[in-house]
Amino acid sequence: MSTESATTLALPASRLVGAAGVPSGFPHTPEGALAQLVAIDRAALEPAVVGRAQDVIAAWAAPGGPTAENWSGVVAVAMLLSAAGLPATGAPEMQLRLDPAMGFIKGTVGDDFVVPCVDFVVTATIGSGSPRVHRVAMADCQRMIWHGDRWVIGPGPEPAPAPSLWPGTPASLDAGYLWLEAPAWTD
Repeated sequence: MSTESATTLALPASRLVGAAGVPSGFPHTPEGALAQLVAIDRAALEPAVVGRAQDVIAAWAAPGGPTAENWSGVVAVAMLLSAAGLPATGAPEMQLRLDPAMGFIKGTVGDDFVVPCVDFVVTATIGSGSPRVHRVAMADCQRMIWHGDRWVIGPGPEPAPAPSLWPGTPASLDAGYLWLEAPAWTD
């Protein structure tokens, strides 16, 4: 772990629940785009059900954006379930939690186009009684566009992924990650 001080990035709080039950209502700012990406990823991935991830991306991708068949979030859930030997519908013996730890704004074009990146600590708990707990870092970067009155994942291919680095390591700080100050809705 790094001992150097790092800047923090405050995420705004959700003001309402949007399509597919995803927290929404984030401001029209780069930080709002990052907060919306965190909300989309958590809503899509934490249930660990392929159909749920597909529903979320169907509601939160602009035309020409990722689809229920090709979005990296859907692919990640499918791969996780397959590796755990579980069906696409998930299973009660597996629980997934994504904690947004670090993030950064990779770029902006005007006020309506932002590429935010988030680095999560993902905790997978598998089994009951004496469950196995696994933790990994997982990063996601997406093209976010302001569409109407909300941030959505924009058209085109997904951006090159940011490195999935353990939060707080020298490598994470060297990559440009900042600690996230997350509002209560992310707990």
